[in-house]
Amino acid sequence: MAETTTAAPVGERRTGRRVVRTLVVAYVGVLVVLPLGVLVWRTFKPGLGAFVTAVTDPLAVHAFRMTGEVALVSVALTTVFGTVAAFLITRSGLPGMRILDALLGLPVSVSPIVVGLALILVYGSTGWFGPALESLGLQVILSVPGMVLATMFVSMPLVTRAVAPVLVARGTDQEQAAESLGASAPVRFWRITLPGIRTALVTGVVLALARSIGEYGAVLVVSGNVQGQTETATLRVDTLYQTLLQPDAAYAVTFVLVAVAILTIVATSLLRRSQGGTR
Repeated sequence: MAETTTAAPVGERRTGRRVVRTLVVAYVGVLVVLPLGVLVWRTFKPGLGAFVTAVTDPLAVHAFRMTGEVALVSVALTTVFGTVAAFLITRSGLPGMRILDALLGLPVSVSPIVVGLALILVYGSTGWFGPALESLGLQVILSVPGMVLATMFVSMPLVTRAVAPVLVARGTDQEQAAESLGASAPVRFWRITLPGIRTALVTGVVLALARSIGEYGAVLVVSGNVQGQTETATLRVDTLYQTLLQPDAAYAVTFVLVAVAILTIVATSLLRRSQGGTR
């Protein structure tokens, strides 16, 4: 009887695992694999020549270049400010850090279009700081700086949320020991803190990069979506599909964006694995 009562729960657990595994595979298949498969099929259905023509179109090339510029600048700034914000929240002990933590979570719950409108109210030609900046020859809205600000707003929490838990888990014992031995703050950061948060930081940067490349709503509002000037790749997809009624070209540009995102994630995964193996 004892063996029967023991075997029954084990069999139930195995059945439960199979059910969960099946549900997860079905979920991923329906929401990820199937759409990507259809995208690949529709992209190359007109032929390889049509794909090459679509992605080498001057307007598409400009959109790719604009996406790269905005994403790289915003991710570079996001890495710095996101890491600093994580340190302030977890290590500074200053008052108001809970409010800062809550504010950093706003991009997760607020629509990016709202972010774009808020930036216009602040930096637009009739906004709080817009006229003063324009008098100095600096235009934020309908230009690259506004696109970078909008992209930073939606991507910075990804870096902070990746780094902050690791800082809390590590504590400050190693830094305090190094300080007692005479190590300066920059030395403590480069030799002790940064290696400890490196994996989390890389994860946050990759997520921020993917978010920056795929950002649409906030950039649409602040850029004006001018072809050949402030049009990113995601905006180019919308223009091709909705305005110009060229779905095949839209699928081609979308395929490039998806391919870049997948390659970035795979490369980062391999980098993290190699770093883990050398420790």
